[in-house]
Amino acid sequence: QLVQSGGDLVQPGGSLRLSCLASGFTFSSYVVSWFRQAPGMEREFIIGMDLSTKNTHYTDSVSGRFTISRDDAKTTAYLDMNGVQPEDTAVYYCQARNLIDGAQYWGQGTQVTVSS
Repeated sequence: QLVQSGGDLVQPGGSLRLSCLASGFTFSSYVVSWFRQAPGMEREFIIGMDLSTKNTHYTDSVSGRFTISRDDAKTTAYLDMNGVQPEDTAVYYCQARNLIDGAQYWGQGTQVTVSS
């Protein structure tokens, strides 16, 4: 399973770190991505990291502001959010996916609200 933490109310221009703790599977063999779902919108991919090359893929909306990282020793992935804006308000989800057999896990979601 994946257990998320770190969601909060943050002011525009502020920073926040979300964490995603994995257990019950071989975390190091899974690709990690982050998604978000704003009110009334579909869940969307925002950022992910290749397992072998560690190259990062992201949408234009978070380019230069959000960073994904992982610590396999702690079986934890992170989403660092900088320069957040009100349009970043959403429920954020982490996903771990195995490219070999297609198995995937989702975090429970964590609310991030950007408001002054």
